[in-house]
Amino acid sequence: MAPGRTTEREKTLLNQHTEKHFTAGNVVRDVIIGVSDGLTVPFALAAGLSGANASSSLILTAGLAEVAAGAISMGLGGYLAAKSEADHYMRELRREQEEIVDVPDTEAAEVAEILSEYGIEPHEYRPVVNALRKNPQAWLDFMMKFELGLEKPDPRRAIQSALTIAIAYIIGGLVPLTPYIFIPIARKAVVASVILTLIALLIFGYGKGHFTGSKPVKSALQTTLIGAIASAAAFGMAKLVQG
Repeated sequence: MAPGRTTEREKTLLNQHTEKHFTAGNVVRDVIIGVSDGLTVPFALAAGLSGANASSSLILTAGLAEVAAGAISMGLGGYLAAKSEADHYMRELRREQEEIVDVPDTEAAEVAEILSEYGIEPHEYRPVVNALRKNPQAWLDFMMKFELGLEKPDPRRAIQSALTIAIAYIIGGLVPLTPYIFIPIARKAVVASVILTLIALLIFGYGKGHFTGSKPVKSALQTTLIGAIASAAAFGMAKLVQG
């Protein structure tokens, strides 16, 4: 068999071996941020107002106002965070470009040092270093990824992050407020809100654990516990202040 040729068996194995990698990490992170705060904050607010004997209509009005303000605030925070990340990448990119032009020997030595950390011997990495020196763009990409650990951000990332977090916050925030729409008596509505929100927290926590690689059951219990503590604290504080 001629060198470099792929046999039929190798082609079959390559076709059978399809790697599946989860590549929506940023979106999942934004959804987690939005939904977790959306479920917890309006839930605690509604519980606190219920503890103060507010009416269902007042709780619903205050809750919806908080959801609107929270979605805007959280979305803006996500936008600024993604924008800052992109600005940081561009600053480091320009700096690396200047260093490759101004001090190429120093940068080449850094490439050699990086490769040596992976156990590659000098006689093995010298051709790689020389090849990168002949290809400035590849050299720049290598330094950004392996020296600085930075990936090129998606130019649409800031807007996508803002919208994802805001929408996720609204969806999460509407869950604890829904019972107050249909149940006019606040004492009964708060019980339904607690049950509905705790179920939502369990489901959300399980899904979060599944997508983030942690134990789903443990994540579900932790997420639910945090929400329960927040609402209980708000309810108790309202009762204390009222007393």
